[in-house]
Amino acid sequence: MWYYILALIAFLVDQGTKFMIAKQLEIGQEIPVIGNFFLITSSRNNGAAFGILPNQRWFFIIVTVFVVVAIIWYMQRVRKSSSRKLLPIALSLVLGGAVGNFLDRALNGEVVDFLMLNFGSYTFPIFNIADSCIVIGVALIILDSLIDLNKTTPESKSEEGNEIV
Repeated sequence: MWYYILALIAFLVDQGTKFMIAKQLEIGQEIPVIGNFFLITSSRNNGAAFGILPNQRWFFIIVTVFVVVAIIWYMQRVRKSSSRKLLPIALSLVLGGAVGNFLDRALNGEVVDFLMLNFGSYTFPIFNIADSCIVIGVALIILDSLIDLNKTTPESKSEEGNEIV
């Protein structure tokens, strides 16, 4: 149950921040947080990450429904495993982020983005809390996979060594 609460928290923080940005800032308005490096701005995205596949609302809604169902199904399987604590947390973050962006697309046809990072003359695509949760969740899934791979690799080697001896 804790994993669903984490997903709900991610969802609520995402929706709350998007609501504040949409109500308080005009589209394109910028508020510097750390000079020109980090800014809060108001932007809308009718595509996927980094604006790819614009105007594909129904495609994203259908894909997200399948992804959310798959995550919930998989979370039910892995949460029972006492050895894997990181994976359900990662899946919770991805779930909360996916549902947050899903709701925006379903209701408005676009996602509110507002976190802007500039690296010199390069501006990283504007993103939101849901995007951050998804990216962090995916990074944690990769980390969990590497940890799990590392746990099984020495056992496999020792079993092979026992067969040779």
